[in-house]
Amino acid sequence: MTVRLASPWRRLFLPTLCLLPVLAILIGLGTWQMQRLRWKTELLATFAAAEAGPATRLSDPPLPYAKVFADGHFLHAREVMLGVEVRGATLGAHLVTPLAREGAAPLLVDRGWVPLEEGVITRPEGPVRVEGYIRPGETAGWTSATDDAANRRFYTFDPAAIGAAIGTPDLVSYGLVAMGPLTESLPQPAQHLPRPPNSHLGYVITWYGLALAALGVFVAWARIRLRESA
Repeated sequence: MTVRLASPWRRLFLPTLCLLPVLAILIGLGTWQMQRLRWKTELLATFAAAEAGPATRLSDPPLPYAKVFADGHFLHAREVMLGVEVRGATLGAHLVTPLAREGAAPLLVDRGWVPLEEGVITRPEGPVRVEGYIRPGETAGWTSATDDAANRRFYTFDPAAIGAAIGTPDLVSYGLVAMGPLTESLPQPAQHLPRPPNSHLGYVITWYGLALAALGVFVAWARIRLRESA
């Protein structure tokens, strides 16, 4: 009776089946991050172009983060505080005030950062023109801090919730973040459009690198097994 020995290559069949889905997942994650990198790069380029250009008159509905201006007058009696931000050693928040507009619904304006404890805040009366960028409304998630509507302290930029608390339910669903030069007066407006971090290249290198490393380890292991079977 002749016993037929298994081919050394057959010993690699099962490990190869295990390796293929791992490589597919790692390469898929790397490709997804590559797409995210392209999207984020284009988004940052759009922000830079908008910031360099002139502001346009606010139209409804506006594009998110568009650089626009709006005319109206502030309803200072209905202002609220939004979020928490530390600058230097001072705890502060953003002062958000409704802007009443002729022929249009009121608009929440993030006028800028103010300290929570002390500071003289300027509150212009009469007609004003506010230049800044559009901030989309948000919805509170399960990890969001709880708003204190009674004391007008909010942690989520939700125009519907803010409007209900200040007696202005007809607010539009987005806001305007005021931009302007940095001076010693308060509030301190934003200096530029937001710059979301773009770390996707590092993720691309990580996932593709892991795929290459897994393949390299497998090839080295397979050569040893084949050499042992020779």
